[in-house]
Amino acid sequence: MSLNQWFHSNAGLPVNKWTHYLPIYERYFQPFVNRRINFLEIGSGQGGSSRMWKQYFGPAALIVTIDVREECRAFEEEQVKVRIGDQSDPVFLQSLIDEFGAFDILLDDGSHNMRHVNATFDYMYPRMARDAVYMVEDLHTSYLEGWEGGLRREGTFFEHVKSLIDELHAHYTNGALPETEFGKMTRAIHIYDSIAVFEKGQFLIKQPRSIPFIPDQTIW
Repeated sequence: MSLNQWFHSNAGLPVNKWTHYLPIYERYFQPFVNRRINFLEIGSGQGGSSRMWKQYFGPAALIVTIDVREECRAFEEEQVKVRIGDQSDPVFLQSLIDEFGAFDILLDDGSHNMRHVNATFDYMYPRMARDAVYMVEDLHTSYLEGWEGGLRREGTFFEHVKSLIDELHAHYTNGALPETEFGKMTRAIHIYDSIAVFEKGQFLIKQPRSIPFIPDQTIW
């Protein structure tokens, strides 16, 4: 059953997701279906999403959700673990890695506060599995003042992403921008309406060019 079918037929605990997210999830998560993976969702919501992921990924997947609300412990069930803590606390985040191991997928649907989103990404992304997917949703909050957002406001996650795009291409800057671990460990960055997706994993061996690179001048 596809996520779209499950979402629209769900009669159990609520799942609060924008419907245009569903095909984006499937595009990046489908390769992990029926594999032994660790999946982390930040924000337990009303308990429905963990059941959706459990059904989607299959019986070999471990689903972990975190939240600051103690009542979310009630959402635990077979194959689903719930832990209570602050998504911006590195000690708490490390405790998740210590308990469950490196995560293959992380979906940030937590507070949507810019400081929290940035702190979680900066700590967790480098510590994820070698070939992993990191997805942040509801990023329209990057433009909303109530979540520390604003158009081109310093400190928003989208402004952070813009700098990460430069890091991904640092090897073309002739030393003007030093290469970073992020650039070396990242295959791709994808942007959708309110969603950012990072594919972790080496795309190719980046080596200095021995001759000047001249773009193809063909006119299409």
